[in-house]
Amino acid sequence: MTPHLLAGLGWSADFLRQLDLDEIGRCSPVRVATVHRTRLDLLGEAGNLTLPLPPGLPAGEVAVGDWLLLTPHGEAIHRLLDRRSHLSRKAAGTGVARQAIAANVDTLAIVTSCNAEFSESRLDRYLSLARAGGVAPLILLTKADLADPSPFRERAEATGRGVPVLVLDARDPLQAADVASFCGPGRTLALVGSSGVGKSTLAATLTGQTLATQAIREDDAKGRHTTTARHLMPTYGGGWLIDTPGMRELQLADAEAGIAATFDDIEAFARGCRFSDCAHDGEPGCAVAAAIASGELDKARLARWRKLMREDRLNTETIAQSRARARTFSRMVRHAMQKRHGRPWPD
Repeated sequence: MTPHLLAGLGWSADFLRQLDLDEIGRCSPVRVATVHRTRLDLLGEAGNLTLPLPPGLPAGEVAVGDWLLLTPHGEAIHRLLDRRSHLSRKAAGTGVARQAIAANVDTLAIVTSCNAEFSESRLDRYLSLARAGGVAPLILLTKADLADPSPFRERAEATGRGVPVLVLDARDPLQAADVASFCGPGRTLALVGSSGVGKSTLAATLTGQTLATQAIREDDAKGRHTTTARHLMPTYGGGWLIDTPGMRELQLADAEAGIAATFDDIEAFARGCRFSDCAHDGEPGCAVAAAIASGELDKARLARWRKLMREDRLNTETIAQSRARARTFSRMVRHAMQKRHGRPWPD
């Protein structure tokens, strides 16, 4: 069992302030390294340990990177602490569930390749995801040895609008050192991107752990899933890394603020429109349309903004409706039980 200093794990005053007086010095903080169906792998001052999930805390409500408190003797999980940052998405499929990606992350490294896999719309999504979750974004361009990276870097910088962009060979430890500077002691970096872009290769370079990788398909530059679960891993620089499985579907929900930050240029132009409810679709006095006509704004960028806003609004409304139905059903059950037993039924 390897003991870990709390500061080295990312413990800070933000988490300490959440402890009650009777918890300080009695309940040990631990960080979630892996989430299983019924148990959690944890890291703390006492070393690595595995504990079962307590009743009332399902696995879906815990994310890799979360901080927990243990009971005074360390034999069970006491409670989950509030997150400093949280990455989540609408779960794949037609349901309304949310899927946690990672928690308490400092930097989200968006990994994409210098080939046909590169996509501005995918970058928009990941940038919005990061900002909605309170995480600083970073764009990593891999496979620069297979093509001239210059046009890909220009496109990434135009899409990121001030977000750092690094071009690297994921296999080269010297180039990976530039990425390591974003996950120094006590800091956490998460890797996201499509399968086959080099996330697992980069993770292996940063951590020294041997991770499975597979070749990409030549016809569309897409790869197979090599990472199947999220893990919190120590890096050479004293920080922590979370490698995530390639996501074929990333739908945003409750991400309006993140989308607005990613498309802050459109938001700025929109403030100059004649009407406050301008849809930027032919209305008179539309400053966004004027920016497109003058070449200050790319029409394709406006189309991507509209698509993300529509998707986020629909998914957010769907989730809100599902929660409202659940509350209504719960009230109906309570009223039925009150009528049956002739007394108030506890919430």
